[in-house]
Amino acid sequence: MIYHISIAAQNPLRVAQVIAEVLKGQAFPFFPHPGSYMVFAMDEQGTAIEVYPLETKLIPGEGDGPCQFVQTNTANGMTATHAAISVPSSQEEIEEIGKREGWRVLRCNRDSFFDVIEFWLENKVMLELLTPDMAAQYMAVTNPENIKRIFMANPMLASV
Repeated sequence: MIYHISIAAQNPLRVAQVIAEVLKGQAFPFFPHPGSYMVFAMDEQGTAIEVYPLETKLIPGEGDGPCQFVQTNTANGMTATHAAISVPSSQEEIEEIGKREGWRVLRCNRDSFFDVIEFWLENKVMLELLTPDMAAQYMAVTNPENIKRIFMANPMLASV
C-alpha cells in the first residue's frame, strides 16, 4: 500500500489546491519545508500527495540524519515519476478542472487492461486518475491471480 507520494511543481500551492479538488480532499502547508504543501484525500488509508517547489530535491542525510531538502537550478519539471490514484470525481468533473487550468486531460486505455485519465499537472507531471468505475477495472485486473496469469502466459514477462 502506498500512503503518499511527492511531486514537484512550478506553482505548488495551485497544484495542491487542484489535486485537493479532484480528490475531494484538503491541502495544507507542509511545515518541514516552507513553500511546500501536503494534500490529504481525507480517506481511511491516509492517502496524501506532497507538492514541493520545482527546484526542490531530496538527498540522503549525513550519518544517522534523515533526508535533507536542497534547492537546485536544474529542474524543468518533466519526470517519469507518476502515480495511479483512485478519485471520487467523475470524468466530467476531472475534464472541467483540467480545462479550467489549461492542463492536458485525456482518457486512455492501458493495453486493453483498464482505463485511466491522464491528468497532466502544469502539463509536466502526470497523474493517472481512476474514477470509481476505472478503479474497479484496475482492481479486477491487478488481483494476484490475474497478475500471475497475465505475466506467466508470456515467459518474457515472468518474474525476474
